[in-house]
Amino acid sequence: QVQLVESGGGLVQAGGSLRLSCVASTTIFRIDAMGWYRQAPGKQRELVATITNSGNTNYADSVKGRFSISRDNAKNTVCLQMNRLKREVTGVDYCNVKGYLFRISQVMVYWGQGTQVPVTT
Repeated sequence: QVQLVESGGGLVQAGGSLRLSCVASTTIFRIDAMGWYRQAPGKQRELVATITNSGNTNYADSVKGRFSISRDNAKNTVCLQMNRLKREVTGVDYCNVKGYLFRISQVMVYWGQGTQVPVTT
């Protein structure tokens, strides 16, 4: 019953902005961190940005100053505001959640289905 619903992906012009959203199902009882990871063709999945329950953020060096991550704890939602987007090989962006099921002490990791943001010239 765990589900991550991603939205906001789509075509955007170079230099433009786009916002990705991810909503985690309430089956995840408590969330420690949410974020976004990107996987380019033939490469490993890499961090884009994460935010903890307490509000601490972490960004890849390549997006610092351009992207901003935020969350709404009450809604189990994380958003990634992407500004000054650059043309590059289009990868797949995955929502990530680290959290716990009800009465389960082991931390679990969940992934969304993935979305794409093709950047045009």
